[in-house]
Amino acid sequence: MFSIGLWSMLNAQWVSPGNGTTYDLDALVANSNGCVVYIGETPYSMGRPVYRIMADLTIAPTDQLFVPHYKYIEFDNVTLTIQGSMTVEGRVSDSASFFVKSHDNDEARPRIRFEDASDASRFEPCVFIALSGIKIINSEVTFNGCHFSYFDTDHQSSAVNFMNCDPIFDNCVFKFNEGAAIESGANITGSPQIMNCTFFGNVTANTNHPQINLGPGNTDTIRIVNNTVEGNGHDKSGGITIADLMGTGETKILLKDNIVKNNRYGYNQQGNSLSSTIIGNEFLDNNIETNPMNGGSGISVYGMNENNKAVLRNNIITGNLWGITAINAFNIDLGTEDEWGNNQIHDNGNSGVVYDLYNNSSYDIMAVGNDWGTIAEQEIEDHIVHQNDNPDLGLVTFIPYIGYENTKENTASSFEVSPNPVSNGSFSIRFEKPCPSEMVIYNLNGQIMTSQNIENEINIINTEKLVSGIYFVEICNENGKTMKKIVVR
Repeated sequence: MFSIGLWSMLNAQWVSPGNGTTYDLDALVANSNGCVVYIGETPYSMGRPVYRIMADLTIAPTDQLFVPHYKYIEFDNVTLTIQGSMTVEGRVSDSASFFVKSHDNDEARPRIRFEDASDASRFEPCVFIALSGIKIINSEVTFNGCHFSYFDTDHQSSAVNFMNCDPIFDNCVFKFNEGAAIESGANITGSPQIMNCTFFGNVTANTNHPQINLGPGNTDTIRIVNNTVEGNGHDKSGGITIADLMGTGETKILLKDNIVKNNRYGYNQQGNSLSSTIIGNEFLDNNIETNPMNGGSGISVYGMNENNKAVLRNNIITGNLWGITAINAFNIDLGTEDEWGNNQIHDNGNSGVVYDLYNNSSYDIMAVGNDWGTIAEQEIEDHIVHQNDNPDLGLVTFIPYIGYENTKENTASSFEVSPNPVSNGSFSIRFEKPCPSEMVIYNLNGQIMTSQNIENEINIINTEKLVSGIYFVEICNENGKTMKKIVVR
């Protein structure tokens, strides 16, 4: 009788005959010449029968691998290739009907590969542990109620990578994977459906990757709906990126009812001809990037052409280093007079300065009917960077806004700055009601450039020592603090 080790050496791989046969695990034990062996129950299998794949195994076109519920499969350093189909029959009552794991987490880990599969594959409640990637190429695969954890990046930079197909992920969990959870190629199309899933603490290698990292879409819409995407302290791990940097096609995106929080950034849309509807999401505290010049936006839209579009409605964007950043070329609709945005955009900032919306382009933005966390028009203006700060930038139209009709300035604290922009070496601060105050000027990094006490109705402030740029003037007195932007030329 051959030992298991000898069987493994004599049989480097096994390929099913491709004649329409359906195999279960016991049939593979009987027919795969030692490629698949039966181990029996083990202390760690929780009563499940354990099977072990010892060598590369291919299910050929038209053949099927059928796995009933309550099975446990271990892999050596091998690849399971599905060119026909694979079905795991789960039960709703089972938290996990099927376990797949590496036999030895310290050795090179196994892979599962779907390649030009002749039929659709489906996985009901399953747990995948410590693999080295699931690759889906031109194949139809659905994962329902599956868990993916502790994948490494020896063979690919994500737990699941797909190309030229539209996989479905419903009610799945991705945790503590070394790379991204789900990823597609930069110039290869695919429109995944990602719904009701949890992503937590992925990209443990702390490389510059988001937890969901997608390239251009296929003919169908990319749908990311009702998911939670939460970071776990890795300051290079982002939330969601969808990009078409090479102009591959026209990508349609629906981003709806998601919670994206505690990542390096929330959502990044970048490239050519991406059109997104972003509705009912929460982008919260995506602020763990230590350098705000490298990230930290709740939402970032970076267009390489004017066809990069985004419509935002009913989102909450708060606690990020930057609320919304708009870069280069785009068509962004944050709300019109006919259809208000109803987004909550407030308390985003870094280095002591609030940046709720930064229009870093020459394109105008309509942002009517949003809640900016205040009803003071000047305060909202001060939290937006646009044409009023730099004539080369596009104009943001944010009036009317939620609470606009009830706007009342605190006349004891209100003040005016003129001229603005400042071009003659000084500007004046004029109070409606004079009050002893401290005046502080900050630069964009939150550094104090100068400060002085003022109390007159009109106060002249010298700016000769300030280089050209954007600054913030803060007035602090018994009525509180008020900040305004100034531009020095």
